[in-house]
Amino acid sequence: MIICNCLLHLDLPYIQSLKGRRSVTNSIKEKLKAFNLSLLDVSGEYAREADIAFVFLSPNALSAAQYREKIEKMLERNFSEYHFELEYEEI
Repeated sequence: MIICNCLLHLDLPYIQSLKGRRSVTNSIKEKLKAFNLSLLDVSGEYAREADIAFVFLSPNALSAAQYREKIEKMLERNFSEYHFELEYEEI
């Protein structure tokens, strides 16, 4: 069993306030919930950056990579206006 721990870092250049950032992160979190994973907004105080941490289980490394790829494609398809990086660790 593989535990995949991921950190999604977003650059939000057009967001001016924490309220605007929260709107974007809530929208992303709603889309990510469809993937049946545990997630948490771990953003700091800077409004133009956001971090969302999430964790999921997978039976093997290959299916974990495929699941991450599905998540990245969904993010690119639905949130292409934002630059993001997805860091991950498999345990």
